[in-house]
Formats: sequence, C-alpha cells, structure tokens
Amino acid sequence: MSTVTTTKKSLPSAARSRRISKTIRMIIAIVMIFFALFPAAWAVSASLNPVGNLASQTLIPANASLKNYQELLSSPTLKFGTWMWNSLKVSVSVTLLSVLITTTTAFAFSRFRFYGRGTLLKSILLIQVFPAILAMVAIFAIVQQLGSQIPFLGLNTLTGLGFIYLGGAMGINIWLMKGFFDTVPIDIDESAMVDGATHWQTFWMLIFPLVRPVVVVVALLTFISTYGEFLLARVLLKSNDSFTVMVGLYQLQAQQFATNWGVFCAGAVIAAIPIVVLYLFLQDYIVGGLTTGAVKG
Repeated sequence: MSTVTTTKKSLPSAARSRRISKTIRMIIAIVMIFFALFPAAWAVSASLNPVGNLASQTLIPANASLKNYQELLSSPTLKFGTWMWNSLKVSVSVTLLSVLITTTTAFAFSRFRFYGRGTLLKSILLIQVFPAILAMVAIFAIVQQLGSQIPFLGLNTLTGLGFIYLGGAMGINIWLMKGFFDTVPIDIDESAMVDGATHWQTFWMLIFPLVRPVVVVVALLTFISTYGEFLLARVLLKSNDSFTVMVGLYQLQAQQFATNWGVFCAGAVIAAIPIVVLYLFLQDYIVGGLTTGAVKG
C-alpha cells in the first residue's frame, strides 16, 4: 500500500519537474532569440529613421520613412547598385568554381591512390593553419606584379580578387568534402565499375547525389564568406566602380564629419537580403548536410 502511495506522489512531482525544465528552456531560447534579433531590428529601425543620427535613435523611430533607402538607391555618387552587382558576381563565380574544384578534388583524394597523395593533403591543411592576414603584403605584391603582365588579374580588378578568394576557399573545403566522400561505401564504386561506368559517371550519377546536402552547405558557406569579406577587398580594390558592397558601405561610415548612419543601415539591410533568401531557400539542404555530418563525422 505504501509503495502505491509513493508512486502516485512521484508522478505529479515528475510532471512538475518536466514543466519547470521546459519553462527554463523556453526562457533561455527567448533570451537567445532576443540577443540574435535585436541588432537586426535596430539596424532596420535606424534605416527608417530620417534623421540619420544614432544619438536620437530609438527602436521605433518617431517619423519613420524610406528617405534613407531613396537616397541610397538614387544617389549618383554612392553607386550602391554597382557595389551589390560586384559582390554578387564575385561571390557566385567563386562559389561555383570552388564547388566544382572542391568536389572533384575531394573525390580524387578519397577514391584514388597516387604518389604524393598524403603529402598534398598535409600541405593543404598546413597552409590553412596560417591566417590570411599574414600573407596580406605578399598577396598585394603578387597581384600588383601580376597585373603588369596580365591586367585583368591585377589590382582593382574583380577577377584578381575572385582568384584570391578561390584559393583561400578550397583548402578547408577539400578536407571537409573528402571526409564525407570517405563515408560513402566503396562498394558503390566497385559495382559501377563492374557495370562499365567510368570514374566520372560514378562520381556524377552515384556519389554526387549522396553528398549533395554537404555540397550545398559548402557552397553556402563559401558564398557567405566571400560576400561578407572586407579586408582583402579593401586592400586590392581602389576605385568606386570596382568596390564590393562591404567596401562601399565602409566608405559611407568612414567619412569624417559626414557619416549618415541611416543610409549606412539601409545599405546593410539590403545587403543582407541575398543571405537571408539563400538560407530560406536552402534550409532543408542545410539541415540535411549538418545532420549527415553530425552522424557520420
């Protein structure tokens, strides 16, 4: 009888503990969401503030208007549309080339056995250990001298900047993709070879569909890192017509005694739209790729 009574008493206690635990998790989640969304909400609010002064900025501006957006898009000196187009051109090109080179290279490292394979993999990993800022002077000198021989790869060119980005993006992505290719059973390749398939057919028709979510994640990370990169672009690009959106926005807030934070925030809000759209469009692939990596890695 006492055992039954104890069990009945423990049931409400367990339910109460679960409710308390759930409430605590909800509070923590709400706090984290608030800290994540507050800077974005403040930027949107500042972009709608016609005053353009952060000293009088509130979360809900008194006289909200689209004045800052109109000034940003209509001003002939800002060239915000050109900056956005430059960033999208470089980011999309680097992403496509990086995914193409990375996937094929990782497949070769994963499936083929050739002389120098281990040395090459270690060299790629060793290069990634050093931050890019250490090579900034060397990169500037190389691009400057390369431009004297091949002008479209020199300073102040988007092509030259794109090739620098491409070289920096491939290293860690090759290691990441190789790890996922290693998780695909080799029996698939052997079965395809028995059926007479070439290595390219095996890669494109059998292996690639299995690692597609990871390819999407790599492509998205490459696009975001290229699209949001500032330091290299600031060093290599000199003219207003060749600026990427990050360098162009920096020029807006770097003007002494003439900083208009409203216009700057309006540009930041518009510049964030491609990233948000990509996340929303590719969210299923992102979850699948990250889940695959968590299970198989």
